Amino acid sequence: MRRHLVPAALLLPFALLLTACGGSAGAHTGSDTDGKGSLTLEVGDQKGGSEAILQAAGELKNLTYKIHWSTFTSGPPLLEAVNAKAVDIGGVGNTPPVFAAGAGSKIKVVAAWHGTSISDALLVPNGSKLTTPRQLKGTSIAVAQGSSAHYQLVASLKAAGLSIKDVKVKYLQPADALAAFTSGKVDAWAVWDPYTSQVLQAKQGRVLTTGKGVTNGLTFQVASPTALADQKKSAAIKDYLQRLRRATEWVYGHQEEWAKVWSKDTGLPYDVALAAVKRSYSTRVSVAVDKPLIASEQQIADTFTELKLIPSKVDFATFVDTRYNGGLPASTSAPRTEGGS
Repeated sequence: MRRHLVPAALLLPFALLLTACGGSAGAHTGSDTDGKGSLTLEVGDQKGGSEAILQAAGELKNLTYKIHWSTFTSGPPLLEAVNAKAVDIGGVGNTPPVFAAGAGSKIKVVAAWHGTSISDALLVPNGSKLTTPRQLKGTSIAVAQGSSAHYQLVASLKAAGLSIKDVKVKYLQPADALAAFTSGKVDAWAVWDPYTSQVLQAKQGRVLTTGKGVTNGLTFQVASPTALADQKKSAAIKDYLQRLRRATEWVYGHQEEWAKVWSKDTGLPYDVALAAVKRSYSTRVSVAVDKPLIASEQQIADTFTELKLIPSKVDFATFVDTRYNGGLPASTSAPRTEGGS
């Protein structure tokens, strides 16, 4: 296998940017957003995440509550904080809530966005002889356990007539997986944006297949049941979600502006940030937490239960709260066209 080396300096921004999809790192105290009143909403965030997009879209003005941001490097520890009542609400991908539910965590999915799954990709080095997913049998593949990429890998193998047992899975967090991939220590890497864009923009690899057509493309905001039971916090969460929905809509018409903010906040090169924005952020639409969504997540849960990565049957319907659906479209609504306008 051809070996590709990546400068160590490029690894640092991505070590800081493990997204909502998976991982095992913790959090550090972030910033505070001032608002009127004495109520403080504890929000779990990620580098270049909700706070950055709300700020860029001008949606942090005239708050009737304060926000304390805690920055996490990934979804699982963020949900651990929600379970521990240290965080009132935070954003994750489609798979961490399933693992949290399997662990019996006290969480509720309260909002959802539907986007494209093309940024969830199986990457191979440029010099790889692999041309189709069917050829993955016997290969070594890096992936973050419990991440959306983990499910995308399982689903993509199944679509190719293979199972997870047909490959050698190496559970690596993205920073370690990036190093393994670029040094030729694994044959493929199942990952998400901005890593997908980083590898493609740097011409360090190519896409073997994506999650399009095999994964649901959903991302969530997940809240603490205790916060939801508090009338004032529940009202603040409603306002917060409305702002976040407007900010996500704003991105569609301001991709370059958002990419500049994201680049500055994360340390990503601008061209990588812009590619990631066009591939993933600009396709998202707010959708209802409804029965089709629950059924789709239940399928993910059942898949990991069958693989014995979740210890027992999960009833995902008991881990959602639909009070903030309002007049949102169904979760099966198509995402925006890839690349925006």
